[in-house]
Amino acid sequence: MSARTPPRLLDLAGRHLLRADDLDSSTLESLPTELFPPLFLEAFDGYRTETLKAMVQTWPFVRLPLGALIELPHVGPLQAVLEALDVLLAQKTRSRRCKLRVLDSENTGQNFWSMWLGASSDGCSSSREAAVAEPRSTTKRPSTPLKVFIDLCLKKRSLDNFLTYFLRWVEQRRSSVHLCCKKLKIVSMPMDSIVKVLSMVQLDCIQEVQKQEHDHVVQITSQLRRLGHLLDLHLESSSFLGGCLDQMLRCLKSPLDSLSITKCWLTESDLTHLSQSPDISQLKSLDLSGVTMTDFRPELLPVLLERVAATLQELDLDVCGITDTQLEAFLPALSRCSQLRFFSLCGNLLSTAVMEKLLRHTAALPCLRQERYPAPQESYRPRGVLPEARLAQLRAQLLEILRDLGKPRIIWIGLCPCPRCGEDVCPHMEPIIYSGPAPA
Repeated sequence: MSARTPPRLLDLAGRHLLRADDLDSSTLESLPTELFPPLFLEAFDGYRTETLKAMVQTWPFVRLPLGALIELPHVGPLQAVLEALDVLLAQKTRSRRCKLRVLDSENTGQNFWSMWLGASSDGCSSSREAAVAEPRSTTKRPSTPLKVFIDLCLKKRSLDNFLTYFLRWVEQRRSSVHLCCKKLKIVSMPMDSIVKVLSMVQLDCIQEVQKQEHDHVVQITSQLRRLGHLLDLHLESSSFLGGCLDQMLRCLKSPLDSLSITKCWLTESDLTHLSQSPDISQLKSLDLSGVTMTDFRPELLPVLLERVAATLQELDLDVCGITDTQLEAFLPALSRCSQLRFFSLCGNLLSTAVMEKLLRHTAALPCLRQERYPAPQESYRPRGVLPEARLAQLRAQLLEILRDLGKPRIIWIGLCPCPRCGEDVCPHMEPIIYSGPAPA
């Protein structure tokens, strides 16, 4: 039986400091850097507000990743941190120890805490310290605003305690605090509330917007005009979007990397405007799953794919009601998507003959690694059941096609609905693997 590793002297000293009632900034000036993160965590969880204030004012790192700690509303510890920041913002000179420039309230930063907690068992790492802490500098500090990062989700209900308190604090300190939001999600909220919140945000920091069902398309698009660095746009179940997609696209200031329009009703004109938009010219990911296209003219999808063929890496067309005629029409354009890595067509009713054509076209794509296709419609019985014997026959048939093509490949075949969970897109797919011809 191995003996338990005794605690280090540094750990014992840290626990003793937390028991002290008079822990202040002067005491923390000489505290080893590696003790700050574990002591901060214990003080935060233990609601030791005075200790938190002292630690924030002597924080030896540029960034304080607070968001990783706030899974539930911790208004008490949060208030202590913000009160300490008020002291820092009011100071013309700071502690030589304090390097704090960024308060990160996004749901990130777990690696930071894990890395430093690991120091309690691994010993102090000079490379670890050098990677996170900056060298000490003079007491003179530039009057640059404190950057505060947060992910925002604007819902119809009132904001939770944490966000309400936090935004009020930011609003009262606009001259000295810059609120930065990389990910913005709007579910449903009164327009005046949305405008009020966005007026506090540095809009050029926003990189991703998710919008869900809102009736004020004109007001929303007016806000999108201010997002000069938007890279990813996600629209889900947006009842207002049909016939209005061109208004949304005209608001974009720069080309997108990722566009997701899912479970929405779109018109043919929407798809035409999308194909003509200059902001999809560099698109890497396109997700139109759940957008019904059954009655669309077959030539619409080929035009869209031609526009993105040079850069597209991910394409999701699940449950779009795509027909054999439509698929055959866009196969030539699809075969020119030379950067494509992921392609999914699950939940569409396609014939075995067209499926074979699809496999032959995609075989020429050099980067394609993940392919998800529906079981051909001939495989199902009249009531939508696919017997085990028929499934085995289908797998053997598709494997023979892969052998004929001669390229090592893995494809996934999904049933609709999924026999296990009933979903339109089957999450329980088993791959069909062809490893290439056997060596001579």
